[in-house]
Amino acid sequence: MTSSAIAVSGLRKAYKDKVVLDGIDLDVRAGTIFSLLGPNGAGKTTTVNVLTTLAKADGGTVRIAGHDAATQPKAVRAAIGVTGQFAAVDELLTGRENLQLMVDLSPVPAKAGKRVVNELLERFDLVESAQKPVSTYSGGMRRKLDLAMTLVGDPRIIFLDEPTTGLDPRSRRTMWSIIRDLVADGVTIFLTTQYLEEADQLADRIAVLDQGRLVAQGTPDELKRQIPGTHVRLRFTTVAELDAAARVLNGSTRDDEALALRVPSDGGTASLRALLDRLDEYAISADGFSVQTPDLDDVFLALTGSRTQEVSAK
Repeated sequence: MTSSAIAVSGLRKAYKDKVVLDGIDLDVRAGTIFSLLGPNGAGKTTTVNVLTTLAKADGGTVRIAGHDAATQPKAVRAAIGVTGQFAAVDELLTGRENLQLMVDLSPVPAKAGKRVVNELLERFDLVESAQKPVSTYSGGMRRKLDLAMTLVGDPRIIFLDEPTTGLDPRSRRTMWSIIRDLVADGVTIFLTTQYLEEADQLADRIAVLDQGRLVAQGTPDELKRQIPGTHVRLRFTTVAELDAAARVLNGSTRDDEALALRVPSDGGTASLRALLDRLDEYAISADGFSVQTPDLDDVFLALTGSRTQEVSAK
């Protein structure tokens, strides 16, 4: 039976009178990818900070690799690696020098240091740029170097806090491949992300955090089954048209930012014809429509009432 790499129970955290985490429970199995989703301000980064001993919890228990984060922080830090939202690299140093600096600061034996650096440069396809200043690196190269630096101590649990934010689609998919390879080697990944496709592609289990509370947990498919199935998405050009359509189409869900309306449907031609006839009856014109099956974006919208800043990674 697979053991828990991360076990969280009743986690609470507040800053003055603002409750950021309100009693959350998590169980991350070893050798899996666990993704924490939530809108901006939901508490994702605070969760990571507490789990990585960068912040103290106000209540609850946190065990990382079997160690209590409150009473055994050093043991927790020895077992984990952390890659934050922004690449923590020194732009004045070369890629090789950044890695060597991490080796010098880690428990890696001096004799093994050069071998570790060379292996990581090769693993992350950074050999050709190893002698160049990091200031000349692209965003994707910096993120790869940052993750390589995290692996210097060979951690078995890695926290990735929005690791692909700002990357182009090709660099994002390269990072996905690296993450999958890490898990294949037995590493546990705790991933926070703004990109729902990323969670859908990578995560074994997902938790959705909203206003400091977990509103859902499960596999991607389990979460998708929690909301109505196929629906018709109508797009409008004005708020007035959106308002009018929302009044006559019962059970619809509106997206004011996108000027869109989601209407439950079986996707068949008869129900679609009836829907369009209903709009025509009230002289309401839609700019366009599409028939869609549930995805994580629908789950996120239904559970949190907001939409992530998802970027297509085609």
